[in-house]
Amino acid sequence: MRELEANVSNRFSLNGKVTVVTGGRQGIGKVVANALAEQGSDIAIIDVADASAVAAELVDRHGVRAVALTCDVTDPEAVGRTIEEAAQQLGTLDLLFNNAGICLHKPALDCTPADFTRVIDVNLNGIFFVAQAFARHLLAAGKSGNIVNTASMSGTIVNIPQGQASYNASKAGVAHLTKSLAVEWAPLGIRVNSISPGYIHTEMTGNVREDWREIWTEMIPFKRMGTPEELAGAVIYLLSDASTYTSGADLIIDGCFTVV
Repeated sequence: MRELEANVSNRFSLNGKVTVVTGGRQGIGKVVANALAEQGSDIAIIDVADASAVAAELVDRHGVRAVALTCDVTDPEAVGRTIEEAAQQLGTLDLLFNNAGICLHKPALDCTPADFTRVIDVNLNGIFFVAQAFARHLLAAGKSGNIVNTASMSGTIVNIPQGQASYNASKAGVAHLTKSLAVEWAPLGIRVNSISPGYIHTEMTGNVREDWREIWTEMIPFKRMGTPEELAGAVIYLLSDASTYTSGADLIIDGCFTVV
């Protein structure tokens, strides 16, 4: 029994792995990066802003190697260079938590072309550019690997009372892009899954109107918003050898919001 327990525990280990985390300077990305480091993974944080303090924290807290690289995920050439730089600094790449994203609370009738394009560029195009560059690196290195994209329950339902059609559309795209890449890349040994968080307490949701947060909480069967820590286990599972037969899945983590 002890041997079986040890084997199960080992499947969740990320020792010896290197994980790229996009959008890792704050919120979900930062918390999950800490959880991955706790499981033994070295971390390359990619963010549009300087995340060197987070990388230093990972080194101090978990004793792993960590680097911070600045990159705009909407620029495919910059993404390709940054992925290669991460591999160069850490020696290799194995896993990707493809998490960078933004949200715009704006009614569809008021949404300008620039508004809509910006959200799609970051949330959908950026996810694709990073996944593509990462997969190209794995193929060139002759390696297999795993990707977890951050979608959202907003790709499954329509949020109220706020208007956010651009965000909802982008996240629905991420969920289906995940399935498409999973099928295409299965023969290459690259698994691709996504998580779809519900309402989560982060810097992003902390800045929205209080009356909206009250409405959301009342609508959630758990009667509370989630925390980034409650997403970390799902990411670890999907990136680890505990999920070797899982690809193309979208794991909704929403306190039952989409069930009712």
